[in-house]
Amino acid sequence: MINLVVVGIVHKSIYNVPSSLQQNFRERIEPNKLKIPKRVLQVIDEELTKLEVYKAGHDFTIARNYLDWLTVLPWGNYSGENCDVTSAEKILDEDHYGLSNVKQRIIEHVAVEKLGGTSQGKIICLAGPPGVGKTSIARSIARALHRNFFQCSVGGLSTAANIKGIPRTRHNGTPGKMVQCLKSVGTQNPVVLIDEVDKLGRHITGDTVDALLELLDPELNANFMDHYLDVPIDLSKVFFVCTTNVIDKIPTPLLNRMEVITIAGYLFADKMHIARDYLEKTARKDCGIKPEEVDVSDCALRSLIENYGKEVGVRNLQKHIEKIYRRSALKLVRDDISDTTLIETVKKVSIKESNLADYVGKPISFETKVEKIYEQIPVGVSVGLTTRGIGYIETNVIEEEKGKGGLSVITGQLGNAMRESVQVASTVARRFLLEKEPENPFFANSKLHLHVTGSSNKKNEGLSGGCTFITSLLSLAMKKPVKKDLAMTGAVNLTGRILPIGGVKMKTVAARRNQIKTIIFPALNRRDFEVLPQDLKEGLDVHFVDEYDQIFDIAFNYDDH
Repeated sequence: MINLVVVGIVHKSIYNVPSSLQQNFRERIEPNKLKIPKRVLQVIDEELTKLEVYKAGHDFTIARNYLDWLTVLPWGNYSGENCDVTSAEKILDEDHYGLSNVKQRIIEHVAVEKLGGTSQGKIICLAGPPGVGKTSIARSIARALHRNFFQCSVGGLSTAANIKGIPRTRHNGTPGKMVQCLKSVGTQNPVVLIDEVDKLGRHITGDTVDALLELLDPELNANFMDHYLDVPIDLSKVFFVCTTNVIDKIPTPLLNRMEVITIAGYLFADKMHIARDYLEKTARKDCGIKPEEVDVSDCALRSLIENYGKEVGVRNLQKHIEKIYRRSALKLVRDDISDTTLIETVKKVSIKESNLADYVGKPISFETKVEKIYEQIPVGVSVGLTTRGIGYIETNVIEEEKGKGGLSVITGQLGNAMRESVQVASTVARRFLLEKEPENPFFANSKLHLHVTGSSNKKNEGLSGGCTFITSLLSLAMKKPVKKDLAMTGAVNLTGRILPIGGVKMKTVAARRNQIKTIIFPALNRRDFEVLPQDLKEGLDVHFVDEYDQIFDIAFNYDDH
């Protein structure tokens, strides 16, 4: 008799589950019912009916989970947009130093929103090396616009299912990243950061690119279809911010729909300002230290930047400043414990250049010397500019044998494009030496080894190193070193024509960071250089060239005295 009662109770409980769930789901959508699209309401009603039919089992679980997602999404809920240009500008300046091009773009968006009354979704791509603030500026954009923020990385992503979900009929059915995003932020117009778009999976398929296009393109995402939900979702009001280290690795269809904003590295003066006004304040706050308790001298900070944080961005600098304040906090706490008689005395930790190593350790040679291999550039070496620093092209003779000359060995971080550029440079250098020194048999009789070295060799930057390869080869052939403090960048074709390159701003920053005084750019990049900030261009001797002959005159026809 007892067993029968128990069974009866269990049966009654199962029978009532659909009814109670129906009520819960209806209560979820009731406050927002007028904003939910009719198609979605129709699907919800159909699924609620299924709950009564299924009562329990696998189909019941699928329907319940499906309803859970449908009813939890913020259909028609939008956060209020900030239309105050002054307020948005103030927020951006509070969070970041510099980055004027990014800030200007966001202020323009706020102005358009105020005048037009519409919040059309946008796709901004922040391009730049690691540590320059791409991710943090995306957070500031959300704060300035008064929108919610969501971050997801697509690094290594190789299937469309991550973006568009897996159908609920499969055993592992789940919504895609954007549906999960909307559930998390609770609004349909967040700022969404899509990180590392240049690091998409190696085996990325056309379907994956198409899914990203559907997600990002304002012309397509007004009716974005997630495979799990199987109902259209309006993503046209989402403000998409993508980040990338290099533009060349982004699939072309995606890149064509993005507004690329380049963030170059920081100069010494920039890093001093960022350290004082941003990094130190954050580190003090995180460690619970008052401003009067720790003093980092200007000399110590200068040494920190020059010896520990010479990279393009400020990530290493930030880590070392945090280390200083953590150890200062420990010192302050230990002093309080060991000396109870100085309760009324304000304790202070002074960081000077002389004791800096006690807080951050000794400088690591790799961090400080990787870009500066040579104090004096020897014969056979030329300096090229990359978007992350400077690189050296080194050539040397392996052996000499009459009529057996040529490039026998090519080493370094070289991709296919770079190897092709080296071969083109070799042909141009041979022809050029024949014109300048017809009696010089160097290239005909010398087996050569060319090596690409330096701080930031990237396989996609090979084409822009063409003029540097030629200069290195000619320097070795003529036994004459290249002009002191000269760096160059420019693609070269077989006729010696100098072709335009990308990353002019970042390469200019790299030159200044490495005390390069003379720069050679392609003539077709003159406009790119002219629009740079005046303080970045100040003190630089910049030459714009059309043909390699002009580079030869600058690199080798100089006064030895």
